[in-house]
Amino acid sequence: MRILQLHCDSIEYTPTKKEIKIAEDIENTELQRLEEVVVAFVAIEDGDDSSVAQDAISQIKNSMEKIGCKKLLLYPYAHLSSNLAKPSTAMTLLSEMETNASELEVSHSPFGWTKSYKIQVKGHPLAESSKVVTKDSTDSKDEEITSEALKGESKIRSYWKIMSPDGTMTNIADFDFSNHKNLEILAKYESAKQRSVDEPPPHVALMKKMAIADYEPASDSGNMRFYPNGRLIKSLIERYVTDRVKDYGGYEVETPIMYDSEHPSMVSYFNRFPARQYNIDSEGKKLFLRFAACFGQFLMANQYQMSYKNLPYKLYELTRYSFRREQSGELVGLRRLRAFTMPDCHAFCKDMDQAVDEIMLRFELSQSVLHELGIDESDYDMAIRFTEDFYNENKSAIKELVKKQGRPVLVEMWKEKFFYFVLKWEFNFIDNLGKASALSTDQIDVENADRYGIEFVDENNNKQHPIILHNSPSGAIERIIYALLEKAAKDSKEGKKPQFPLWLAPTQVRVIPLKEEFNDFCESLTDKISVNNVRVDIDDRNESIGKRIREAEKEWIRYILVIGEKEVNSENLNIRDRKTGDVKELSFGDFLNEINKQTKGKPFTGLNLPKHLSKRPQLMV
Repeated sequence: MRILQLHCDSIEYTPTKKEIKIAEDIENTELQRLEEVVVAFVAIEDGDDSSVAQDAISQIKNSMEKIGCKKLLLYPYAHLSSNLAKPSTAMTLLSEMETNASELEVSHSPFGWTKSYKIQVKGHPLAESSKVVTKDSTDSKDEEITSEALKGESKIRSYWKIMSPDGTMTNIADFDFSNHKNLEILAKYESAKQRSVDEPPPHVALMKKMAIADYEPASDSGNMRFYPNGRLIKSLIERYVTDRVKDYGGYEVETPIMYDSEHPSMVSYFNRFPARQYNIDSEGKKLFLRFAACFGQFLMANQYQMSYKNLPYKLYELTRYSFRREQSGELVGLRRLRAFTMPDCHAFCKDMDQAVDEIMLRFELSQSVLHELGIDESDYDMAIRFTEDFYNENKSAIKELVKKQGRPVLVEMWKEKFFYFVLKWEFNFIDNLGKASALSTDQIDVENADRYGIEFVDENNNKQHPIILHNSPSGAIERIIYALLEKAAKDSKEGKKPQFPLWLAPTQVRVIPLKEEFNDFCESLTDKISVNNVRVDIDDRNESIGKRIREAEKEWIRYILVIGEKEVNSENLNIRDRKTGDVKELSFGDFLNEINKQTKGKPFTGLNLPKHLSKRPQLMV
């Protein structure tokens, strides 16, 4: 079944003549007009059955609830497909769809008639969508071994709004997105929940060209290989995020990557977490690879004897890796993986007031971490999700979070609690193909302390279950690299020079001797630079100076030092600055100061490749 769904100000249609022999009999052939209506143009295809009809109308009703519309027009429209079902089958299934939408103000245009029509479609992000519903996709939902949370995720009743920094809530259909284009993209992307991609985003070519990462054909899809450059970048980001969480007060731990799926706490949590998992059979046990760090940290917290005086208590782990069997059509480059590195910090709080105070601190931590990683506030938009009850009880806290963001955010309000959390916020990066990917996130969890038997003793010497916060201040490390590469691709398209933040550049300085006779000087110079925590290499290959400079530019190397007789005899350095395009003369000390200003407070590691380019193997990508 193929559906084109439009949220309309109005539609007018007039049946003109019967197109097929068994066309529906109707008495009224006059102009029909409906206002404030969702129009679903529907083509029933060969092989569609009752299960497809039920699934289709369920999806239509779910999307209508999100936009707050209760009027539906089913409009038979054969032109959407060249593989149509028999007319009798189509009429039966359309009738069944109409019956199953009885709680709506539902009607249909006559089947088998030629009609003239005039339509006015609304201009909001959720006004237009298309769906393909098949028996195979319906069957696969039943066959796939997934959590109840994942199975039920599409059935959640929720409303979509925009909240401004002053706390006002606006229906998406009524919000002016003219100055918030990425927020408009996010709203449409999140409500449609279409994660698959039709073409690779620009970062995929860049991750290969820059020798950062590539697909591993000998592994499962979504499991990547990282080359030396990529491993260096990834390790520096891991270290930086870990240092920031520890400075905030997180205590680093390490937990197993696989768990017994029949452990009582696992069964219960698994059915509250919407993730597909890898399953393993081992010596009669049914194990699964973790899809988050929660299991290990919660089982560990179960062993603590805690007082309210210990709270908030924060456990932290950098999972390498978390595993989720994302659908194959959604896997692309570093944006969505099946094995990923996730910094995960849980805070155990004594009550909701403490949890709200703590989530404010973690919100600011996440903003700061992203900024220092090279992702500015203008690069992402915020979504916040909460239950209606939580909103009514904590409006001021929610408004404060949005105020901290400083611009409108996407809101999803759930009519009832479906997952283990009552609030979740996330920062979403919008890439060059208009796809959104969550980076930083935090959740207020009101279930798992009870589920895992985590307790503390309160001021009255009574045992209580803490509220748990789930924060990743950066999101998956691989997604940070994806976002940086997508930003670089955008800069390149706009005529700017793509660049990593200097502290993440695999090579920060390249020294190029004009002639072999200057090699010894270059060796001495690079040694002098490298002992000051700068990654520097030497292009000692027998290539023209022009080619070596061009290749340094292609590798996004910020500083290039060409060494000839003049430079050997000078007290200063002649430096090509790729970012500014200038060639400037600086003393050695001033040059180091310029680098140190940009890398201050960031972790450092040495080169992850041979210092001499002549010693490096050629990578065929």
